[in-house]
Amino acid sequence: MTTRKKLEGNGLWESSRMMLPEHKETIIRRQLEEGRRERPILDPQEMELIESALAESFHEHHQVTVRLFDEYGNTELVGIVVLIHTFRREIKLSITEEEWHWIKIDDIVSAR
Repeated sequence: MTTRKKLEGNGLWESSRMMLPEHKETIIRRQLEEGRRERPILDPQEMELIESALAESFHEHHQVTVRLFDEYGNTELVGIVVLIHTFRREIKLSITEEEWHWIKIDDIVSAR
């Protein structure tokens, strides 16, 4: 009965008294790789909508919600675009008076 229990799920690794650090790192790295996502390729029309929403936020001082790509899950930020660097393709998004973020436009997957 104990042998069968050791082989269930991840029991073989968890029941080991010794595990080399290299093995543990490999297991953790493999688990992270499984949850990884590819960056979406946005069509020109979607990029135009994103850039239009960012420009409107900048000129009209309206809040904009930007969704940022991350390999493990998108994140959303809400704020006002206070600066646009077209050459570096970055925006400065003001969340509050004391909190702001520099965001690469290429990391934005949607803006509304």
